[in-house]
Amino acid sequence: MPLALLALAIGAFGIGTTEFVIMGLLPEVAADFQVSIPTAGFLVTGYALGVVLGAPLMTFLGTRVTRKRMLMLLMGLFIIGNVVSALAPVFGVMLAGRVIASLAHGAFFGIGSVVAADLVAPEKKAGAIAMMFTGLTVANVVGVPLGTFVGQSLGWRVTFVVVAGLGVLGLLGVAKLVPEQPKPQGVRLRHELAAFSNVQVLLAMAMTVLGFGGVFAAVTYITPMMTETAGYAASSVTWLLVLFGLGMVGGNLLGGRFADRHLMPMLYVSLGGLALVLALFTVTAHNKLSAAVTIVLIGGLGFATVPPLQKRVLDQAAGAPTLASAVNIGAFNLGNALSAWLGGIVIAAGFGYTAPNWVGAVLAASALLLAVLSGALERRKAVRGLLSSAPPSAAAGSSAAGEPVPAASVSAVSEPEASVPITR
Repeated sequence: MPLALLALAIGAFGIGTTEFVIMGLLPEVAADFQVSIPTAGFLVTGYALGVVLGAPLMTFLGTRVTRKRMLMLLMGLFIIGNVVSALAPVFGVMLAGRVIASLAHGAFFGIGSVVAADLVAPEKKAGAIAMMFTGLTVANVVGVPLGTFVGQSLGWRVTFVVVAGLGVLGLLGVAKLVPEQPKPQGVRLRHELAAFSNVQVLLAMAMTVLGFGGVFAAVTYITPMMTETAGYAASSVTWLLVLFGLGMVGGNLLGGRFADRHLMPMLYVSLGGLALVLALFTVTAHNKLSAAVTIVLIGGLGFATVPPLQKRVLDQAAGAPTLASAVNIGAFNLGNALSAWLGGIVIAAGFGYTAPNWVGAVLAASALLLAVLSGALERRKAVRGLLSSAPPSAAAGSSAAGEPVPAASVSAVSEPEASVPITR
């Protein structure tokens, strides 16, 4: 794998850290700005919405420059957003800093996926994409717990200063290691939007929303589930999230490896397994050991879908992959927001803290159904292509040279002659 993927992974590590670390620092931020925890929660919601809206906007603006330069500009935007958050005098400025940083998220992963895929041979594209996303998964194992610890020990502002420093490392890595690629030529908004008329692109994005939504339906409410149902102490939740992150790392690497060989079967297995494990989590959540094992499996199966889904979008939107790739990153965050909302509804309805697991299972199963539909449509298209490319059979009533055959001749060869005796 080229060293340029390391630079992309470092940028992904910083982005993943700033996205998730705020969840562990909400009490400190809320106390500092003298706002309620639900109000501080807008720092999570605002970031997610910024990713959804910023992904297509920043990607389209990036068509005016080379991909390397756009990646550098996005890391610069990321640094500015985190510095603003670290120095924010009031909550509104902190929220603005979060939104500024989020604008870089979708476009960085979208453009980065295209760059990573272009750096390697066609049969290694999903593995290259997975390598970049490893930075995001490792952020949940190292960056988020470490950032939470630093924020609780030295102040949450220090955490965002450190994250901005990670952005500087990512920027320098992109500048030094990512090769220059030609500026996209002839790119027009209409051309980029045309990719969304492909039903396979839409199906892949819907799978992203539903499949990854299934993961976060459970993970969003992991703290009350583990403390109230499994019986863990609140201090143990950090290590449970580390286990989840380890599962993400393993699943991401396996997904990238096998997606290069058998993309659709990989999706069938990972989505089917995810739906099953989420359904079982309603039972295993009542025991400490089984709950911990299930959390690892959810992280692994959930992130095993990421490289194949991202590659699926790139393959199906081959004529205009950049915008579609970035929008698919936004689809992950849309799935997060959707599942968190649905999970909150079932908890508020009195079904208990394990009820979001059923929501996640239904979402993942729905994604599996879409994957099966997508595969069936692809096979039908392939069959039609074979039939249309096959040489037409000689039509009845035509000679090999295409000349009409006299009717008498046709009759002579099509009807048996009764007057000729059959002999051995």
